[in-house]
Amino acid sequence: MTSAPPPYLPGHHLLAGRTAVVTAAAGAGIGGATARRLLEEGARVVVSDAHVRRLKASEAELAGEFGADRVTALPCDVTDEEQVGALFEHAEEQHGRLDIVVNNAGLGGTADLVDMTDEQWDKVLDVTLSGTFRCTRAALRRMKAAGSGGVVVNNASVIGWRAQRGQAHYAAAKAGVMALTRCAALEAAAFGVRVNAVSPSLAVHPHLAKVTTPELLEELTGREAFGRHAEPWEVANVIVFLASGYSSYLTGEVLSVSSQHP
Repeated sequence: MTSAPPPYLPGHHLLAGRTAVVTAAAGAGIGGATARRLLEEGARVVVSDAHVRRLKASEAELAGEFGADRVTALPCDVTDEEQVGALFEHAEEQHGRLDIVVNNAGLGGTADLVDMTDEQWDKVLDVTLSGTFRCTRAALRRMKAAGSGGVVVNNASVIGWRAQRGQAHYAAAKAGVMALTRCAALEAAAFGVRVNAVSPSLAVHPHLAKVTTPELLEELTGREAFGRHAEPWEVANVIVFLASGYSSYLTGEVLSVSSQHP
């Protein structure tokens, strides 16, 4: 049985006055949906992405809807430590504080392990796991120095729990994101910062559809309890929950946004 997506929920000002940074936020995927949901909840948002053209378009669209004073953008390749540092410096310079960081940047690919090259392995791990590490480290350093708390939300994946052929590099990276989240949470609790992660299964958007076969999408959709894929904003809703005061006692958790979990 296939169910229809629920109605899109209006914002409730859960994040009024907060400043958020979202990586890989250009376009129609989870990052873009998250940036929009944070704005709808009253936050000021710095959107970032390695794709400069798409980032400029996203900035213009969001600024036109929510106001240029609440939306800024800065290109960032999360594999570059200098660019990561500049991103968080920009957020504090523009908005005076840093409250929420959503680490959404990730890179996939398909290759059987016997055919996978070192370059393929390293590239996926560098963006998906090491990129999350670099951004989490930069965020925690600034939040610790500021002494006013904060929240980090990482984007993991159910593939970090279960196996899928051709996805050894991506699965290893996402499992690493989960472990990183749990360890960072234990350290950050000492200075009042929470670190959690979401673990989506299948959130379909136009960019994903272009690089995935219809047969694979159909197979993955068939595994879902609702008989359909998630809308990106449904994952964004859970990220908003983790960023808000409604999850004040959650840290080190990986929430499955799916019926698929260990």
